[in-house]
Amino acid sequence: MNDGEIIDLVRGAVIVIFYVAGPILILSVVVGLLIAIMQTITSIQEQTLTFVPKIFVILGALVYFAYFIVAKLSDYTLGIFNNISNL
Repeated sequence: MNDGEIIDLVRGAVIVIFYVAGPILILSVVVGLLIAIMQTITSIQEQTLTFVPKIFVILGALVYFAYFIVAKLSDYTLGIFNNISNL
């Protein structure tokens, strides 16, 4: 296995990580921003207020995107296992 193949494996892993974690992180940031705007408007400065809605949104996103996440991870894993014979 040469350096180019290792770099391709790492690049593929990073891309899969972005695809898998991206939607959940984006939703979390959007919810956090909306709650921060609401806190600014209402002058409520409670730091723990953002955790409960974020947890519910993240859990909902995990349930909604579960098939996509499993499909991406399994495709990448099968691709790595299929390339083992080329080593």
